[in-house]
Amino acid sequence: MIFAPLSLLLMGDVYSPAPALAHSSSSGYWECPSCNYNEKVVLRKLQERGIRDRNALATVMGNIKQESTFVSDICEGGARTSYYGCTRGGFGLIQWTSESRYRGLGQFANRYGGDPSSLSTQVRYMTNEPQWKRIERYLKAGGRSIAHYMNHAFSWLGWGHHGSRTDYAYNYANRLVKR
Repeated sequence: MIFAPLSLLLMGDVYSPAPALAHSSSSGYWECPSCNYNEKVVLRKLQERGIRDRNALATVMGNIKQESTFVSDICEGGARTSYYGCTRGGFGLIQWTSESRYRGLGQFANRYGGDPSSLSTQVRYMTNEPQWKRIERYLKAGGRSIAHYMNHAFSWLGWGHHGSRTDYAYNYANRLVKR
C-alpha cells in the first residue's frame, strides 16, 4: 500500500478522513493507533523532521495536548475562533501568546499562502520558528528521558502553567507503537 507524503496532506486546509499512517517495518516509524487525526498528522510531521525517539515525540505531543488539545482554531480559555477572532491570550496548537510569535504566525501564513487557523500552517510555522529550531537538535539526538526533553520544551514554549503536560507525555509514550 502506498501512502501520500505528509507534505501533500498539509498543502491544503481541507482534510479527508484520517489517513492510515502505516510504514514498512524496516522504516521504524512510531504510530499512535488511538490518536485522533490531528495528533497523527503532528506525530508524522515530527518524524519526517528526523525526531524518532519515543520520549522526544511524546514530550512534544504532551505539550501540544496541554496547550490546545490539538485544536488549531482555539483561543486561550477554549473559545473556538479563527486567528483573526482571537484578540487576547494565546492562539492555536501551542497557544502563541507573545505579540511577536502571534504576528509571526500570521506573517508566515501570508508569506506561504496558508491559513493561520489551519493545522497544516501551524505545524509548518511551529517547526520553523526560532524557538523550535533551538531545541530541535536535542529532540533529534534521542535516548533521553521525558524529563530531559521537558526541560527543552520549556525553553520552546515558556509555559506559565505546567498543568498535565508531563502526564500527557507519559501517556503518549505508552500509546506509541513501533511499526
